[in-house]
Amino acid sequence: MNIREELLADRSKANIVRIAQYIGDDAKRFSTLVDLFLNDKWRINQRAIWVMVYCAEAHPKLIYPHLKALLENLQKPDAHNAARRNTTKILSVIDIPKKYQGQALDICFKFLLDMQEQIAVKIFSMQVVYNISINEPDLLQELAVVIEDQLPYGSAGFKARGKRILNEIRQILK
Repeated sequence: MNIREELLADRSKANIVRIAQYIGDDAKRFSTLVDLFLNDKWRINQRAIWVMVYCAEAHPKLIYPHLKALLENLQKPDAHNAARRNTTKILSVIDIPKKYQGQALDICFKFLLDMQEQIAVKIFSMQVVYNISINEPDLLQELAVVIEDQLPYGSAGFKARGKRILNEIRQILK
């Protein structure tokens, strides 16, 4: 299968799932997908990141060799919303290695504090910060303050995730 051609052929969820199943846990195929995401045109990279989400959820170990590049890509000022949304979604479902946690925290706190950021990016960023901070009471308190400040202005999704995370933080900090 030519992954690039298949990404262009059809943007349906069924096709995205089919490509993800083809990639499976094959690191070489996944690297091809990441390369398409990072280096191809916007239509290809949007579809590639969608497949990457499915692959990361099924086979998180595939993401780890590419974390540095994905985090660097998130910091680009012209990163498309789909790239930010799906990359933060991936980060929210994996265990981020210690050496990347500081960078991920900085990026996700920035997204969380940006009032212009898309809601989904903020929600996934909130989850990433919580996941990394779970054993750091000072960071949990900082996250709680940020969430509480934004709750009155948040969407229904932001409020639901924010309240759930605030409840978890309160349980941890008891």
